Amino acid sequence: MTVADTHDVRDPELPGRLLAAERDALVPLLRERPEEDFAAPTCCPGWTVRHVLAHCGAVLSRVVEGRFEEGVFSPESNDRDIADRDGWLVARVVDELERGMTDAGPVIAEAGGALDGIALGEWVHAGDVRDAWGLPGAYGGAQLGPALELLAHVTRVRGTLPLHADLDDLDEPLRLGAATGDGPPARYIGDATTLVRLYAGRRLPADTSYELAGTTEAELNLYA
Repeated sequence: MTVADTHDVRDPELPGRLLAAERDALVPLLRERPEEDFAAPTCCPGWTVRHVLAHCGAVLSRVVEGRFEEGVFSPESNDRDIADRDGWLVARVVDELERGMTDAGPVIAEAGGALDGIALGEWVHAGDVRDAWGLPGAYGGAQLGPALELLAHVTRVRGTLPLHADLDDLDEPLRLGAATGDGPPARYIGDATTLVRLYAGRRLPADTSYELAGTTEAELNLYA
């Protein structure tokens, strides 16, 4: 696997491609699970799998419909969106998510980069679902390459701490964060899935091994 160091050049179609590919992998998985599985707790405090999926569908519906009122995507707004879907059947929650993952890509592409991080967040939340169910591929899998490319671009745009990542599962190093800094970039050595978990602020398995120098785990967290 290779990820080109082109994160300072926006690919407007990348978020939509990531959403569509994750839709094709995730939605069939959701359709085959019994309803009681959606009550499983996730790593998101207080949220079950159903809550995570309701949040994801609500966010994408807002993107597609252009509903960005004041305070949108705040914790309070997210909780209201989830509460609005409390009476829905699980199938309806999944239907909304599938539509959003299908229709949001072109809207995100036209937004000039302002909404790119939403696609990354949706992919991370798909990892939260897999993690909650103990399934392989959480924060990794077939779409890890595109997700890393989008992560690198999002951190570049946000000007986060520069970081040079030597990844066990990539042929070339990945450069994240601001293009320049006052000193040498922070360094990470380890696998790509662990790097995603660090940037997403997700818990690490007990046997995780990696090296991080020049920064802390908390400083990498995009969602802190």
